[in-house]
Amino acid sequence: METVLQTRGLRRSFASRRGVVEAVAGIDLKIKVGEIFGFLGPNGAGKTTTLRMLATLLSPSGGDATVAGFDLRRAPNRVREHVGYVGQQPGADPSLTGRTELVFQGRLYRMSAAEAGRRADELLSILELTDCADRATETYSGGQRRRLDVGLGLMHRPELLFLDEPTTGLDPQSRAHLWDEARRLREGGTTIFLTTHYMDEADALCDRIAIIDQGKIVAEGTPQALKAEIAGDLVVIGVGDRSETALALLRDKPFTREVPDRIPANGRISLYVDRGETAMPAILRLLDGAGLSLETIALARPSLDDVFLHKTGRSLREVAG
Repeated sequence: METVLQTRGLRRSFASRRGVVEAVAGIDLKIKVGEIFGFLGPNGAGKTTTLRMLATLLSPSGGDATVAGFDLRRAPNRVREHVGYVGQQPGADPSLTGRTELVFQGRLYRMSAAEAGRRADELLSILELTDCADRATETYSGGQRRRLDVGLGLMHRPELLFLDEPTTGLDPQSRAHLWDEARRLREGGTTIFLTTHYMDEADALCDRIAIIDQGKIVAEGTPQALKAEIAGDLVVIGVGDRSETALALLRDKPFTREVPDRIPANGRISLYVDRGETAMPAILRLLDGAGLSLETIALARPSLDDVFLHKTGRSLREVAG
């Protein structure tokens, strides 16, 4: 599949009172045409800095990148012609109408007044903003403002759309609506590169993701493949004061991939298994045969937080919080 974006050792450093801070520490990325690619990581990890460099809003300190077929350093104007950028802050003037904002954006990209008007009408319909198109944007709901921001980024029909934390602050219904819009855009041929610190968003929406922490990519792949790497499903059991006996029984069994070295303070045993649905009956039979009374048992599928924890030793939920 054709590549729409590729970086090689991309870096960005900033001077601070405590010296030079390397916000992006040499990253390599390759994004394919027509996919939704997610950049997952906590606040301050380097996500926005990366997007701003790729959208030509910030100069790299080192490395190279090709965006929509153009060299990022040598042809920034050509890059801008082929990408759309939706930042974290609202891009519309609160005193202007949504239609006015869209038409103005089109004119900035050298559309004729008639062409900009037609494109604005098209986007207002697609984004379900027709009913509020001629109201000042200060009257819009949070979801409507965010959809208008996406419309501004799409006005010139970019090949690649950058979305920086697109659903932050939105209610669940507005988030789901924006997810649907992103999927429709992909089906229409637009490639999307989004940043997020929401694990459910990356899991549900992205074809592939890269996890970034402290300016470095620590993992990359499909959400399913990344979760499968860490150790399969998680089975948690409790057998009261017989935990040590149960742990000894469960070691080196063919259905377990990873067994803890010791019992945690809560007395629960956490086992990583290949397939939880087949391992659980085997565990039950083993414990029953040894006369151990099972108090609790639970099956959990691995999450992207487990991937982040496995790669960095920290929980993404805790870091993002």
